[in-house]
Amino acid sequence: MSLPLHPDSTPDTPKLDANLSEWLNYMQQIHVSAIDMGLARVLPVAESLGLVQSAKDDAFVFTVAGTNGKGSTTAVISALCQAAGYKTALYQSPHLSQFNERIRIDGEMVSDRTLIDAFNKVEAARLTCALTLSFFEMTTLAALLIFAEANCDVWVLEVGLGGRLDVVNIIDADMAVITNIGIDHVDWLGDNLEAIGREKAGILRDDITLIYGSTEMPNSVQQLIDEHRATCYQVSKDFSFQAQDKDTWHYSNAALTLQLPRPALSLTNTANALSAVLASPLNVDIDAIERALTTVKLAGRFDYREIRDRHWLFDVAHNEQGVEFLLAQLVPLWQQHLADINSAQQDAADVKESNIKILFSMLADKDINRVVEQLTQAHLPITDWYIGEIDYPRAASIEQLETVVASYVDKSNCHAFANLPQATAAVIANSQPQDLIVVCGSFHTIGETLTALAAD
Repeated sequence: MSLPLHPDSTPDTPKLDANLSEWLNYMQQIHVSAIDMGLARVLPVAESLGLVQSAKDDAFVFTVAGTNGKGSTTAVISALCQAAGYKTALYQSPHLSQFNERIRIDGEMVSDRTLIDAFNKVEAARLTCALTLSFFEMTTLAALLIFAEANCDVWVLEVGLGGRLDVVNIIDADMAVITNIGIDHVDWLGDNLEAIGREKAGILRDDITLIYGSTEMPNSVQQLIDEHRATCYQVSKDFSFQAQDKDTWHYSNAALTLQLPRPALSLTNTANALSAVLASPLNVDIDAIERALTTVKLAGRFDYREIRDRHWLFDVAHNEQGVEFLLAQLVPLWQQHLADINSAQQDAADVKESNIKILFSMLADKDINRVVEQLTQAHLPITDWYIGEIDYPRAASIEQLETVVASYVDKSNCHAFANLPQATAAVIANSQPQDLIVVCGSFHTIGETLTALAAD
């Protein structure tokens, strides 16, 4: 149980002319714990702001929980609704490079000024209630307030951790999505699928519709479906999808079959998102669906780019399910990469071999051993690992990372650096244009690498 800080230890509220960075730093200091699950402290502040009573009276709310795939799913739902002409609010976390990425209206990040105004209002309500809130609680309340004041038609909310006790859950969902349920965040959600499923299904409300994006469902989820008299549409049972070729895919449910353009994001998550929108009362026609799928993208989710004369794949995979998903997509991407490189080299006198380099780091509370084991056991030509420590309090130390990686690969192929900018520079210097550099392990790994690549 977390207790409020003593008043003498609490920093002063930022002045009216404070910038966004000052506000973010302040909110990271006013609570004793970065993660403090539960709604008892949040609800009084939310009620003071008028969020619980009337925030979404005229809006349709999609709430998305799950172990993996929440970001892609929320991005697709948002794109579909926006393409259909609805003023659409999107809340995601964490961000990769810039805090504003978390809070978007019609695809555009909200401004620093909008955020600061909302933080001032949340802070005033917090002080009135004489409570401390965590960084995530403060910033989530600000996002919800921004959406309410902007009179958005649709809210798409990504759960931060779990579901039942997550601050997003103060808003009643009209449509719930659970992407999948795996073992993660065991210190907060439990160490088995039944316990974790119970937490994630805490987003359900009476008579709601649930899209369930996995073929495996814990009994605890089914129990909550029954208790809430919810309608559940489950993948492979009530809807299905299949890739047709690199440009198209098929989606079908009991009412229709569609041939659609293939998006840049996961088909699994896209199918879950499409099912949620189709099951809602929103009017989203085939033209809007096609427009959305040809344009939707999300940084850091199987994100293929060419930067500084190198081929990069960025993916936030940081647990067993995430790595399984990454590898399932990486194999065909690697085959396509080889075909493209071979085609480009066909007239060259000196044909060069292509390899995969891994740029890697993780947080200390994740199962680093299992993630590294999965990557090293993949049937892919991974020749070298470049590791650096994330600049974050929960980061795994470079010693911890190096010990795990060196237990699976030859020490000569494990290159350790103090931080990710150094590791990024090293992998560029020691790779060739025909190689593929895979960056994975954490949102922070992707964000810090992209920042390093963007630096002069």
